[in-house]
Amino acid sequence: MLFDLEMIRALYAKIPGRVARARKMLNRPLTLAEKIIYSHLIESGVDCVYQRGANFAEFHPDRVAMQDATAQMALLQFMTAGKAKTAVPSSVHCDHLITARDGVAKDLPRALEENKEVYAFLESVSAKYGIDFWKPGAGIIHQVVLENYAVPGGMMIGTDSHTVNAGGLGMLAIGVGGADAVDAMVDLPWELKYPKIIGVKLTGKLSGFASAKDVILKLAGILTVKGGTNAIIEYFGEGARSLSATGKATIANMGAEAGATCSTFGYDDSMERYLKSTGREAVALAANKIAEHLRADAEIETAPEKYFDRVIEINLSELKPHYNGPFSPDRAFSVENMSESLKEFNSPAPVSAALIGSCTNSSYEDLYQAANLIRQALEKGLKPKVPLIINPGSELVRHTAERDGIMAVFEKFGATIMTNACGPCIGMWDRLGADKKELNSIVHSFNRNFAKRADGNPNTHAFVCSPEMAVIAALSGSLLFNPDTDSLTNERGESVRLTPPETKELPEKGFEAPDAGYQAPAKDGSAIQVRIPEKSDRLQALVPFAPWDGKDPKKVPLLIKVKGKCTTDHISMAGPWLKYRGHLENISRNLLIGATNAFNGETNRVQSLSGEWMAVPDLAKYYRDAGLGSIVIGDENYGEGSSREHAAMEPRFLGVKAVIVKSFARIHETNLKKQGMLALTFETPADYDKIREKDQFDILGLETFAPGKPFTLMITHEDGTFDEIFLLHTYNNQQWEWFKAGSALNLIRG
Repeated sequence: MLFDLEMIRALYAKIPGRVARARKMLNRPLTLAEKIIYSHLIESGVDCVYQRGANFAEFHPDRVAMQDATAQMALLQFMTAGKAKTAVPSSVHCDHLITARDGVAKDLPRALEENKEVYAFLESVSAKYGIDFWKPGAGIIHQVVLENYAVPGGMMIGTDSHTVNAGGLGMLAIGVGGADAVDAMVDLPWELKYPKIIGVKLTGKLSGFASAKDVILKLAGILTVKGGTNAIIEYFGEGARSLSATGKATIANMGAEAGATCSTFGYDDSMERYLKSTGREAVALAANKIAEHLRADAEIETAPEKYFDRVIEINLSELKPHYNGPFSPDRAFSVENMSESLKEFNSPAPVSAALIGSCTNSSYEDLYQAANLIRQALEKGLKPKVPLIINPGSELVRHTAERDGIMAVFEKFGATIMTNACGPCIGMWDRLGADKKELNSIVHSFNRNFAKRADGNPNTHAFVCSPEMAVIAALSGSLLFNPDTDSLTNERGESVRLTPPETKELPEKGFEAPDAGYQAPAKDGSAIQVRIPEKSDRLQALVPFAPWDGKDPKKVPLLIKVKGKCTTDHISMAGPWLKYRGHLENISRNLLIGATNAFNGETNRVQSLSGEWMAVPDLAKYYRDAGLGSIVIGDENYGEGSSREHAAMEPRFLGVKAVIVKSFARIHETNLKKQGMLALTFETPADYDKIREKDQFDILGLETFAPGKPFTLMITHEDGTFDEIFLLHTYNNQQWEWFKAGSALNLIRG
């Protein structure tokens, strides 16, 4: 038993009383999100009425989950806190560092050798501090969490933005930076701006080639990448209850692409079935006893507009398959409208590759339905027109699928089976020919499709779809093929049509895997030595950041004025840079190298005060070492995407004093604050246009800080003229203490 049943029983014993207390105080029915929120508030916050989207609240999460790329920095920080064991159940999953190239037989052994220092560190630190360790090849963090740890009504935080996947099992599961995870692991309250709540009513039932993935692809188009910022998306209605637990997880997973804090569904029969199928009947029985508290009150569904900040309705019966992209996961087009979609970026209609996997779509149900379509195609004499690549979600799923003949179908089709890991989704696809930077289109069942994300080629136009539509694209070789209306020609020259695949929610014989990849921590880790090689270029012990000197920054030069979309991929690239996630100095060499300089339209080429052109990290280091520091200016939704803490630690390490933007993505703003950075926004967004290439800045008002009180930015231009503008911030008194101490971790350390 991997899950902590006693912790779950204690939580379920607390929930009814907390819910009743909140309902009485608020004097109204409660949404599911509110029930989970009030069940996890620190005791002093339970009797407070919070203003959604404005007040900060403090919580005690039930669990922490970390993947190997982000766990390195999180655990390096945790080690400095002086604790003997994590205060809450925690797990580490080795899924991000495995390059997808030749298939699992070659890729996994190569990864074990290439990353042996990192894996040894993570294994030893997990054993020492009581952390569950999942070995390389065990599976993708979010699929493994869903199979083993997710619990209806629980609250979990994880050092990956797609932690939200566990919302498919009725949790509030939230992506955070490593410093936030450290808060929970050392038993400090974890802070979050009290979220707004968006209600999504699902009616009807999926039919044809539409799948659960198409629900979130359509919703992403409605909300855009910013529409869910500082909000929880709560799904309800008969349509929601008609979906499988893993289908719900797919939808919750991609809520991150709309900027949502997390997404959740009410406890229902599909969740009970999934819990029992994955060996957690005891959890299901416990959940059944308080089921009324694990879903919204009945009045919510009757009059949702009274209780949600926004209500969106989607009729599943009318839903069509989608291809979202390229370059942004919210660019939503149904398959019947793809000819229109391709025009904006001159995207090629032919598909060069189709990929199935990632934490979004790698469940047994996903693989079964994809294989069912392939079996049908083979029977009709069809062969793939382009390569099909598959990453199973976990060893539990892979072994079960192999037992049931699913993997044999993929192999007969000629698909390449990669390791149970993220692979191409996180940019770890060593794609043959990608270095030629040829224009091409791919389809995948992943969640993100930013430029260069999958294969490093800026001219790869990636479109997000369901596993079923990835198979369709592999068979047709075209983004314009509509399985509802179009036919394919088989090897015999016959025109044939595909029919929607048979679905299977769960394996009839249950799940099984002789070795799922789990390794338990030591019962007593006090004598275990954490392994950090002295001269490693992969791992580096942390040196605390310096505290604030108590003075307003003066005459600080501009590092870069970023134009347009600047995700955490632009700030701190993944792909080959993942190997340096445990070495702050080395990974800082990629700071903002993907961001577009507003003054020349180029990446990684900025001008110094003396007129010299330099790479962004080099100029940042030069200004830091000269004692000047620097300022980063950004556009809308700066820091969109991953929970990547390195995107905040790198500028801090290289001496950036402040990041000033039109607006922030939620996780990135918090990460900057945690690292002792100034995260500020223009009071008037148009003031962004006043910033010139060789400006110097004074940030005034830090010495007289008060929550909600703007700072003043004095801009000195190269010609001697000045501009004075106002900067807003969202710091509360506690967060300002982080800034003064140099980082939140410095306060923990004391």
